[in-house]
Amino acid sequence: MYSANHWGGSFEIAADGAAEDDHSRNMDLDRGALSARQHQLDETQQSWLLGPPEAKKKDKYVDLGCVVVKRKLLWWILWVLLAAFILIGLPVIIAKSIPKKKPHAPPPDQYTDALHKALLFFNAQKSGRLPKNNGIKWRGNSGLSDGSDLTDVKGGLVGGYYDAGDNIKFHFPLAFSMTMLSWSVIEYSAKYKAVGEYDHVRELIKWGTDYLLLTFNSSASTIDKVYSQVGIAKVNSTQPDDHYCWNRPEDMAYPRPVQTASSAPDLGGEMAAALAAASIVFRDNPAYSKKLVNGAAAVYKFARSSGRRTPYSRGNQFIEYYYNSTSYWDEYMWSAAWMYYATGNNTYITFATDPRLPKNAKAFYSILDFSVFSWDNKLPGAELLLSRLRMFLNPGYPYEESLIGYHNTTSINMCMYFPRFGAFNFSKGGLALFNHGKGQPLQYVVANSFLAALYADYMESISVPGWYCGPNFMTVDDLRAFARSQVNYILGDNPKKMSYVVGYGKKYPRRLHHRGASTPHNGVKYSCTGGDKWRDSKGADPNLLVGAMVGGPDKNDQFKDARLTYAQNEPTMVGNAGLVAALIALTDSGRGTGAQRPWHGRRRRRQEHHVLRRAAHVPGHAAAAVQVEAVRDSPCLVP
Repeated sequence: MYSANHWGGSFEIAADGAAEDDHSRNMDLDRGALSARQHQLDETQQSWLLGPPEAKKKDKYVDLGCVVVKRKLLWWILWVLLAAFILIGLPVIIAKSIPKKKPHAPPPDQYTDALHKALLFFNAQKSGRLPKNNGIKWRGNSGLSDGSDLTDVKGGLVGGYYDAGDNIKFHFPLAFSMTMLSWSVIEYSAKYKAVGEYDHVRELIKWGTDYLLLTFNSSASTIDKVYSQVGIAKVNSTQPDDHYCWNRPEDMAYPRPVQTASSAPDLGGEMAAALAAASIVFRDNPAYSKKLVNGAAAVYKFARSSGRRTPYSRGNQFIEYYYNSTSYWDEYMWSAAWMYYATGNNTYITFATDPRLPKNAKAFYSILDFSVFSWDNKLPGAELLLSRLRMFLNPGYPYEESLIGYHNTTSINMCMYFPRFGAFNFSKGGLALFNHGKGQPLQYVVANSFLAALYADYMESISVPGWYCGPNFMTVDDLRAFARSQVNYILGDNPKKMSYVVGYGKKYPRRLHHRGASTPHNGVKYSCTGGDKWRDSKGADPNLLVGAMVGGPDKNDQFKDARLTYAQNEPTMVGNAGLVAALIALTDSGRGTGAQRPWHGRRRRRQEHHVLRRAAHVPGHAAAAVQVEAVRDSPCLVP
């Protein structure tokens, strides 16, 4: 038997005297076999001879609470994070700590370039004592004796703007122009600031509203008249007046009578709208804003007087031919909406949403021409303005029914802009013929392009992608594309490849129907008929009327650059006001600062889902169902 020997090797245990005998026997054994047997060691014996095997290292773990990981892996992770911090994080921290220069504003687009010029037109149209920084070298003081014979207006009716290529101050289109400029500033003030024109456009508005405040007793709460016009022109006149004479404003030496209106529901309504809208623009000047609101309230009350419902132009030969007003119900709706936005007084919105008002105005009758926004038809603008109220404020009962009607009608109006629905004709070059091919087409194009771009911004602001024109879903991009196509046409994308804005582009009109632009600024004072040679001259204007948008081409895209073709080559206040509004709405300069929601009141958030449906007849698209769907969670204002 073998037993363990901690000293190594194997040995035998002898007993009694037989050890010798055993030993002798063993001597006779085969040594090779014995050697083989001796080398077959069991595991224990091998351990005696070779020593203990190398011990395996045990992995160590770290308990992180929710998971157990190897300590070695944990160290690898920590080292990797440290390396990442050194290689990536540290340079980022250092880079951010270095003072940076303010990023440059993006280069101005074509709309911004045109906007800078379009605003200058108003500087050139100013009447009165001009500021030194007016910026138009060939213009000087003029009309300083306007209204000097009026006993109730201290200093007369000095100031304001000349309407077009003549020297008459028509207060109806002047007021509308100021409303348009103010609306564009209210909606796009951040854009105006981004392009550096905010102070400029506000100065132009104030020049106009200061003058409008002179045209009635703006310090009184009740008035019985307004002055409606300065300067006159008879058709085919043979006596010196603002059309018979071809004079620079600085050279006027003929009588300029003032027109008075004791009944003016249309003019009074537009003046109220202009002053109310401007009061929002100037809220950072509380005293002036309050003065504007008070004046607006007085002239609004005058316009709404039950005994004063005769249009301001009726029977007046000096107005009716030029700026005849065809209705006053649109001005009622328009001015009431602006008065509500300016004051928050529910009396105004109650009137604006009284079902009798849109009925009298025929707002929901789907009359084609009533869908075209202009100085004479405020319905589309008023409807959009009241749609704005529903989209952002949603005041609910008792206003909702009428607001739904305005909202639906606005959507229908927008459908009519698209050529595919055949409501309006378009020239082969793509110009919308909103006034059916008559003269001065561009002023209608820009005013309605502004509404299209603005409505697109309204919808985008509340995350509404579009609306239905019958079975056709039209997107906000479709609407903007329409507006851009029209403005692009004006800026040169047309068959004539010319810009219809003076000073913009390489090719533009050079012979405007405009007294100031066509008569040299050479120190010579020309007589009433002495300026006729400049009217009849075929040469280019000696004074460049930068930014003036002319009347525009005919329905066949043809344009004659001649001074006597006033229907095509005369610029107007309302035309340029619409152009400015459309340009600021479309420019990408300051993009991200679209339509400004908060006009007054406190904020709240309201979730709402509404589906508006209204069957309507869109010309060229029978029984079109207009559907507007919106799901929104938007900041709203409560008056």
